[in-house]
Amino acid sequence: MGFLLTLALRGLPGRFTAPVLAVLLSATVSVVLEALQTWLPSRVPSNVDLACNALGSLLGAIWARVVGPRVFVRFAAWQKRLIAPIPHAELGLTLLGLWLLIPLSPEILLFGAGDLRQILGLGGAVPFAADSFVLIEASITAFNALAVGLIVRLLCARKAVAYLAVPLFILFGLIVRTVAAAILVNPNEAFAWLTPGAEIGLLLAGVGLAVAIALPAIPRLLLAALALLAGAMLVNLAPPNPYSSAALAAWRQGHFLNFNGLTRWIATLWPFLTLPFLLLTTRRQ
Repeated sequence: MGFLLTLALRGLPGRFTAPVLAVLLSATVSVVLEALQTWLPSRVPSNVDLACNALGSLLGAIWARVVGPRVFVRFAAWQKRLIAPIPHAELGLTLLGLWLLIPLSPEILLFGAGDLRQILGLGGAVPFAADSFVLIEASITAFNALAVGLIVRLLCARKAVAYLAVPLFILFGLIVRTVAAAILVNPNEAFAWLTPGAEIGLLLAGVGLAVAIALPAIPRLLLAALALLAGAMLVNLAPPNPYSSAALAAWRQGHFLNFNGLTRWIATLWPFLTLPFLLLTTRRQ
């Protein structure tokens, strides 16, 4: 906040007016937040927090004085070199960042997004059976990984960049899933997500992406939208996962309760937020 305010106020007269005002405004926000916590029984206002926040804004203001707006010029050049000039590219990057929150919920299937049953109070449409569950899990993983990979490809300026960025992004999602399971559930459950269904789904997604990345833009957009819808449909048809129920029961959520609620909402809404973005990218810049 100190960094951004210093740049925003740099047109004011005086050499140090902008950084001083930035630090004062940031510290004032911190004072208000700490004061409001006196009315929250579960929170404790702290002068240490106030001092640390003020110090952070001071460091940000100093950084803004040193680098100035050059950081945004460099970022714009980097963006022009790597990100495709499509409408609402920033929205696409934001959606990809939100997608990385989905693997943080250890109780959902790998990359499973769009499950509306908890909101609507519905159960699984298909009874649980091991063989059919493996097939459904593989399909959910494959469709969602394919959709996400094609969205990454959509945002890449060049095909060569996409062939590197797509597998790295999906690998990063798997790392997030592994670390989340190890920290939130149990270190022994870190790779519990690597089921036969997930393995088959990742393999199918890898083969599909290797071909789909080379397709023209419109077929890629249509394929991404269809994969997104198919993945969401299958998530709502899938029977309850016994491992997910056991993992949720063993997870002592504590102060992660609200965080888990946030990740669930993102996992539920992500496909329905992403589909309009895919439609918007068909418009000319």
